[in-house]
Amino acid sequence: MIRILIAEHLPLVRRGLQATLESEPDLRVVAETGRPDEVLAAARSCEPDVAIVDLDLPGLPVATHLTEQVPRCAVLILSARPSPGQLRRAFNGSVLGFMSLRVAPERLAEGVRQVAAGGRAVEAELAVAALQSAANPLTRRELDVLRIAAGGARSTEIADQLFLSVGTVRNHLSRIMCKTGARNRLDAVRIASDSGWL
Repeated sequence: MIRILIAEHLPLVRRGLQATLESEPDLRVVAETGRPDEVLAAARSCEPDVAIVDLDLPGLPVATHLTEQVPRCAVLILSARPSPGQLRRAFNGSVLGFMSLRVAPERLAEGVRQVAAGGRAVEAELAVAALQSAANPLTRRELDVLRIAAGGARSTEIADQLFLSVGTVRNHLSRIMCKTGARNRLDAVRIASDSGWL
């Protein structure tokens, strides 16, 4: 019997997942929560084999804490709007599975079994999209500039934090927008995040 923890912020989706998984003879939901601050306690007390974590919970920080503090619990992320960048970030951590909320119920059950056995589970379409997405064209310094810009910092603030001149920061931002094809800084942040570069 594979023991499952569901961490999903929408009650209707959470209950649907539970009903779907418990219709399988070898799967059993032992805990469910909609709050990120309850996931670790639930995992410690119920000792699940697999945690299904909603990316919007927010899933990646929760998954990181789970894999660090409850290492025998494999993590499978579910995303309503999956992107290659999300998939890369998840697999760069200790997440074993990544699927869309649109996945067929039988494929989700199969994915739970795969991660419980220590394997990877990812939808074929997501894997292909991640493989086909462009390699990161940004330099390390451009990524530093973009990370700070993502927080809403102006060029002068970025320059102060990175010990650069304002002109150098503007040059970096200009190159970032050219390389990403972005219309402005916010668009560049979005593109870089969706692509998994940030």
